[in-house]
Amino acid sequence: MARITGLGGIFYKVEDPDRTRRWYEETLGVGGEWGAMFPWKKDETGEAFSLLSPFKASSDYFDPSLAGFMINLRVDDLEAMMEVLKAKGIEIIGTQYEDYGKFAWILDCDGIKIELWEQLGPALDV
Repeated sequence: MARITGLGGIFYKVEDPDRTRRWYEETLGVGGEWGAMFPWKKDETGEAFSLLSPFKASSDYFDPSLAGFMINLRVDDLEAMMEVLKAKGIEIIGTQYEDYGKFAWILDCDGIKIELWEQLGPALDV
């Protein structure tokens, strides 16, 4: 269908991601492998969740954006979404396929990196 289905997460740079993850878990009681994980829906792919996920300040994962954060958006059909974006003149700056999901990256009009994620299979236990 090629539509955004929700916020996958907000990723941001910090000096010590392990310390930040521990702080969120110990102080606020939220945690998970990739940061604070917020389950919000069960669907045909399993449980869906959004993340608040710290990355090392030196990470190049947000490149070519110069911003200290990146937004991850869930999509229902990554291939169709990429075709829609290409037809609008949006450059796909990368793709990656893992057993848990398909990813594509674009830059918004302000140079913020947007990660598009189509979940494959059930979500990991949180």
